Order: sequence, then C-alpha cells, then structure tokens
Amino acid sequence: MKFSRQTTLRSQATVCGVGVHSGLPVSLTLGPAPVDAGFIFVRTSLDGSDREVRATAESVIATEFATVLGDRCGPLVSTAEHVLAALRGMGVDNATIEVDGPEVPIMDGSAAPFVAAIDQAGIVAQPALRRFIQVLKPVQVAMGDSFGELRPNAAGFRAEVEIEFVNPVIGRQSYTLDLSPERFRREISRARTFGCMNDGAKLWSAGFARGASFENTVVFDETRLLNAEGLRYSDECARHKVLDVIGDLALAGLPLLGAYRSLRGGHKLNHAVLTALMADRSAWRVAEAETARRSRVPAEAGRGMVGGMIAPAYGPDVS
Repeated sequence: MKFSRQTTLRSQATVCGVGVHSGLPVSLTLGPAPVDAGFIFVRTSLDGSDREVRATAESVIATEFATVLGDRCGPLVSTAEHVLAALRGMGVDNATIEVDGPEVPIMDGSAAPFVAAIDQAGIVAQPALRRFIQVLKPVQVAMGDSFGELRPNAAGFRAEVEIEFVNPVIGRQSYTLDLSPERFRREISRARTFGCMNDGAKLWSAGFARGASFENTVVFDETRLLNAEGLRYSDECARHKVLDVIGDLALAGLPLLGAYRSLRGGHKLNHAVLTALMADRSAWRVAEAETARRSRVPAEAGRGMVGGMIAPAYGPDVS
C-alpha cells in the first residue's frame, strides 16, 4: 500500500457499548466507502429510516463536552471524535460509520477499540491519489485563556498540546506528536477520557456523563487518581487531548498538512481554529499526494522527512 493512494476498509467491523453522555446502549459498524467520500456517519433506526451526515466542520452543531454532528433537522450523532481519531490516525481516508443510537459508544474511553475494529476490517488502497488540505499560512484563535493555532508543516500533521488544570493531580502537561499510524497506535490510541469527581454532579444535572464509569473514564479527586488500575501513561490526560485534536481536525474532510498547537484547549477551540482556517481561502489549498511531496512550504526542521521527500503522515510507513 502506497502513501500516495487513498484508502478505505476492506470489510465491516462492529463494536458495541454505551454512550458516555446518554448512557444508552449503542452499536457502531465501520465499513468501506468510495473514493473521495471521506467519513460518512449513517444514523440508523431513526424514525424508521436512515440519515447520513458527512463528517465535516460544517456538520458540527455542538461542542460542549463532545463533538456533535447533525443536519438541518437536528443532531444525529454525538461524541464523534474518538472514532474519527482512530480512522484518521490509522491512515483511513474513506469510511462509513453506522450508528444505531444518538452517540458513538465510549467503549473504554479511548480510541483503541476502534483501532481494533479497523484492524479486523482491514485497510485497502484505492485507485485515486490521496488529497490533503495543506496549510499555507498561520491561523490563530484565542478564547479566554485558551489559544489554538494551525501553521504550515509540509512534513505531515503535527499536534502540540499543552493542558493546565486547577486540579493539582492533573496539573500542567504537554505532548507533541508527528502523526503516523504506528505512533498513533503506540502513543495515543489507548489514552482515555478523563474528568474530576467534583464536576460529576454538574454534568449529571445538565444531562451529561450518564454513562460514565471507572471502566471508561479516568477520574481524579483533589488529591489522587481514583481508578484502581492506575494510568496507562504518566501523561495520559495530555495524550487524550492529542487524540481529541486528531478527531476534531479530521472534520477538515481531508488529512491536514499542518501543525496544530493548543494551550488549555478542547473541542470548542479545536472547532474554532478549523473553522477559521476553512473561512480563509488564502490560508489553505487542496493538494494531491504528489503535489504535496513537491511542496516548498517550509517543514519543521526536516522532521518527518525521508530521503528529501515527505514521509507518510497518514499511510503506512515506508523504508
């Protein structure tokens, strides 16, 4: 399989679980999609019919505690970010995502179960060249004490995330990732969503987190981690924020050639930066794989470069 070709899934794979906010049982099936389709959510069993929504920034209708996609008739699927992160992180360009409930299942709070489903389905190359959204100039958004920026990075996609929480157990953490399927699988996919115990009552009263548990959420109080099994990484919270960034920015509709930096960010900031990028047509262009390889937009100190060519940020590694 070559870096220059688009990819889809070979077959279908299904996972079952509950929605972290709705608490309702739900099944999700990943499947193939044609060239240039991108990621298509299909909400099944909805008033006796199916409704589709393409996973793009224009389809986002809410970003409180999760990314919610919908159409003119209202919301269709919530908590889309983890499965989108798995697809983008593993180098899949085109896929259908069938969901029979209002929310993607939270599974264990990470993207690892979706990566396992992708492995089960298999990834195959398609005849068309892969296309990218190539960032041409910096785009910045400030929201209170949060800041996000997308800037050129011809070497692929890089995420630079820094978090800072009043909770002293979480505190200040940062993580930087140059995206590849191998690094996503090894460093990011298993990082779980997290929260503070004293926020639980507020979320429940607002109708959120009804399906949250120690099986799918890393929980802290003011002095310690409450999950008996401990953390999967010492900086698991920062890594999960990188996971969310990859999923939220998958809503560009194509893989990004750019570097994203965020400080104290979340779904709302990620969406705001992506929306600002897409609104400025001088800040980006669509480039096919071969064009992107020849691009002279400056790379970050040559990282991700192989033999003077752009390394595969979204396809399998090459030697």
